Amino acid sequence: MQTLVNWSGGKDSALALHRIRQQGQFAVQHLLTTINGAFGRVSMHGVREELIEAQAERLGLPLTTVRLPETASMELYQATMDNTLRPLVAAGVTHSVFGDIFLEDLRRWREEQLAITGLTGVFPLWKVPSLALLDEFWAAGFQTIVVAVNGQHLDRSFCGRVLDRQFVADLPAGVDPCGENGEFHTFVFDAPYFSSQIDITVGEVVERTYTFTDAEGQERTSTYFFADLLPNK
Repeated sequence: MQTLVNWSGGKDSALALHRIRQQGQFAVQHLLTTINGAFGRVSMHGVREELIEAQAERLGLPLTTVRLPETASMELYQATMDNTLRPLVAAGVTHSVFGDIFLEDLRRWREEQLAITGLTGVFPLWKVPSLALLDEFWAAGFQTIVVAVNGQHLDRSFCGRVLDRQFVADLPAGVDPCGENGEFHTFVFDAPYFSSQIDITVGEVVERTYTFTDAEGQERTSTYFFADLLPNK
């Protein structure tokens, strides 16, 4: 069965791909990444597009990007995603892999969206405890760095750090070790299926504040910290 992997460049999508490859049930044909078209960076992660391209090159897989404006309505998001997925479905792709772990609402929303284009969702990490996933991740030889931090959960000192056992030990109580609640995001710079490690330098850590309307219609703000990863040429 032909499948695509929803690829953020972070640890969860990387481990989901690893598990899919080990199972041997699916033939992975594409990586699919959402890009902020205004900045040429991965949505929510802030990673430069060229670094995602470097991952795809080392994987030997084609990369399909979904380019969106910085503030895209849900209607525009759905229409853009649909226009991207339909040619892949026509080419024989039947399944779509995600690295979600335990967010029920998110999984249900993804499956509803996939049904529109006739794809079936696959969730290789579903309901596996976060620390068990990290142990598997490290044992397999993955290395990843924290590139984005939600200031509501963590301070800027966590941004730009390698995600290792000391990082997990330093996390405040209530923060998921995999950042599944959006506490932090990562970039994988080495993997057992990469042809070579991606050589990077951690650049400036920048602070960004966003304004949004919550489910009750109240206007709120959130602060995030992003580590600008620079590819070493």
